[in-house]
Amino acid sequence: MHITRYTDYSLRVLLFVALKGEERSTIREIAERYDISRNHLMKVVQELNHKGYLQAIRGKQGGLLLGRAPEDINIGALVRDTEQDLALVECFGKQNKCVITGACRIRPMLAEALEAFFHVLDGYTLADLLTDEQRPQLLRLLAIK
Repeated sequence: MHITRYTDYSLRVLLFVALKGEERSTIREIAERYDISRNHLMKVVQELNHKGYLQAIRGKQGGLLLGRAPEDINIGALVRDTEQDLALVECFGKQNKCVITGACRIRPMLAEALEAFFHVLDGYTLADLLTDEQRPQLLRLLAIK
């Protein structure tokens, strides 16, 4: 399985905003610190805001804040919300044309593996990425004061 850049950026945005706490973040600031496309981040932030992960405040004093507490942002749920296609192989999808589907054991094995993958992610929240041990290094690497 390959996590898309969209999901990767979603995780990074939430991590950055969480590290800043009550201080508002901007898309420009996040894009600069991660050295990633501002335009792509705008799409990510818009969806995260729409789904309640972020609160986007407009205006001169605007910026981004978390829409929920880090303990309430489940990593498995976030990945499900941001990944467009979780079909690992053709037979997972609606357009399945594989001729061996009826006799093949690959699909149930991969379905079990995908379930295990999400079972692990479901055990973590954004707060787990912000441990006291990791926080100082993350703050330094992202130049957050």
